[in-house]
Amino acid sequence: MRKINPERLRVTVGRPYPMGPIVYDNGIRFTIFSRHATRVWIAVFDTIEDRAPVWEYEFNAHHHRTGDIWSIFVEGLHEGVYFMYRMDGPHDPAEGHHYDPAVYLLDPYAKAFVGDIHKGTMKCVAVHDTMDWNGDVRPRIPIRDLVIYEMHVKGFTCDVTSGAAHAGTYRGVTEKISHLKALGVNAVELLPIQEFGETYLGRRSPETGEELTNYWGYSNIGFFAPSARYAVKSVRLEHLHEFREMVEALHAAGIEIILDVVFNHTSEGNEKGPTLSFRGIDNAVYYLLEDGKYLNYSGCGNTVNCNHPLVRDFILDCLRYWVAVMHIDGFRFDLASILGRDQEGNILEDAPLIARIAEDPVLRDTKLIAEAWDAGGAYQVGSFGGVRWAEWNGKYRDDVRRFWRGDAGMKGAFATRLTGSADLYQHSDRSPEHSINFITSHDGFTLHDLVAYERKHNEANGEENLDGANENYSWNCGEEGESGNPDINAMRMRCKKSLAASLFLSLGVPMMLGGDELGRTQRGNNNAYCQDNEISWFDWSRLEDYRELFEFYRGLIAFRFENPVLRRSRHFLGETLESEVGERDVNWYDGKGVAPEWNEVENLLACHIHPRENEGAGIYMMFNATMDDRDFVLPPGSWRLRIDSAATSGKDYHASDDAPPVNAASMHVAARSVVVLTAPLP
Repeated sequence: MRKINPERLRVTVGRPYPMGPIVYDNGIRFTIFSRHATRVWIAVFDTIEDRAPVWEYEFNAHHHRTGDIWSIFVEGLHEGVYFMYRMDGPHDPAEGHHYDPAVYLLDPYAKAFVGDIHKGTMKCVAVHDTMDWNGDVRPRIPIRDLVIYEMHVKGFTCDVTSGAAHAGTYRGVTEKISHLKALGVNAVELLPIQEFGETYLGRRSPETGEELTNYWGYSNIGFFAPSARYAVKSVRLEHLHEFREMVEALHAAGIEIILDVVFNHTSEGNEKGPTLSFRGIDNAVYYLLEDGKYLNYSGCGNTVNCNHPLVRDFILDCLRYWVAVMHIDGFRFDLASILGRDQEGNILEDAPLIARIAEDPVLRDTKLIAEAWDAGGAYQVGSFGGVRWAEWNGKYRDDVRRFWRGDAGMKGAFATRLTGSADLYQHSDRSPEHSINFITSHDGFTLHDLVAYERKHNEANGEENLDGANENYSWNCGEEGESGNPDINAMRMRCKKSLAASLFLSLGVPMMLGGDELGRTQRGNNNAYCQDNEISWFDWSRLEDYRELFEFYRGLIAFRFENPVLRRSRHFLGETLESEVGERDVNWYDGKGVAPEWNEVENLLACHIHPRENEGAGIYMMFNATMDDRDFVLPPGSWRLRIDSAATSGKDYHASDDAPPVNAASMHVAARSVVVLTAPLP
């Protein structure tokens, strides 16, 4: 990068749109919003470490301001220049104003950041919107056909056991695509990769003494920019190229990319937090305030004023950028209920931002997934945003866990979740594909820990084990933590298989937590947000130890793709099929082959699915969540054994062409297990 010669820079009037730095052949246009600032400066720097700019220019409010937009064109600057802003204006916290002309500010519309925010060296980088993607085409997989794999970019390959040449980076993900393909998933949901500010948390683990960091990254500051933390090299623009390479490689493998995005708060925190960007640009516009104090519906100190018209535009511009320029396939919105709060913090019935995202023409074929709750008490699972929005189904997670834990009387709720949660979605003309089904996610126990711990063990977080959920609906199979008892470990393997089978046999869109297929453990920590270490990283050596579980997952995913009836876009109605007189699309039975008593205590249930034409085979599922082996009476038919979660490797899943016939009138189903049979259509 050439050094800046201030004498060769020439400033002319800019243009009030689009926002952010726009790079031209002969210079750069800088455009930024501020309604309440009275003075604005642009500052450019020669190096990342520079604390003082090599050149600074004050905007002329008469010539360089249009409405609330400040803009200039600087001839003589080139792509890759480091820049920041300063602003002056009223300092009146009671009115929400925090202007300080001594503080350098990051541009919310910057497409790249470099440097360390804690050392005060983070800067924006002016970049071209590169449009040359070498023919990259988004897979555009129908949402009903997705199998989502939730993962952290760094944690996926950071451990030395990954064998990745570029461990912990975007390129590391590319190097492990073969694992994703072998497993059978076709979408990755990445924990936040947008540049975040807060890193060090100011406390240490009481167990190890290590400094704790914001590992998950739910603390945005650069909403348009992929984080430089996950790049092999990030001096200026390299991390943008590495991110795009990852996107291209995943798409070439037929795998979509869903970003976990955080528009509900920023890393500036509450009144005690740092001024990094929004607070110093226009605090009263960007945040929800009451008497100058930050409203905190996010649990992180502040709440973005999402339904202010200016902020709505900012969020939409950001989403369009990730889709149109960065080729992203979908978004999971963290604490999405905040997107529906008005400027006083009230939940809106028809929130303008949520509707606008759904109807935006650029986003029309993009997956939209809401975490339909927030820290302010809103819980909107089943009612968020209309037909364009899918939801993380937290009720699915809880009901399936409770059924397999053996909580009394859960088979009715389990049946509802298994068949697409019609109680949540059918009333509003929504379908099973609106339910993102999951049993484990980054937030909570891993699958291994769900059957190894009955209590959270978050002491390493330095919060006296007070953080994280207290109720996990988990069962440790008789011993807390890791066990050397082969009987306990065998039961844990069976329970993991049963939980995984339930996920992939359910109507809706399955999302699995990355690493569950190789028995990943967080040692009982159910809130590992601050554990950038072996607690959170994938230990790839476990893949061989848990090869049986990995192969079982492969079989389940293959079975799901083999049977379109499990991916249908309409709920079962109990209706009679035209092709089979007297046969309903779904029938329910107890172990004796008769209609179940839904109020019974025992969690024992069978489900017979009759597919329509082109929906695959007839399926008979038997679920025994009791502590005793049971025999299930089978319906008449020519059945073949496909899945048995109590069986060992090689016998727990059978492909269709080598599935053994079942000639008996009943089937033995072991305690805490699932057995699935199929029968070809006549």
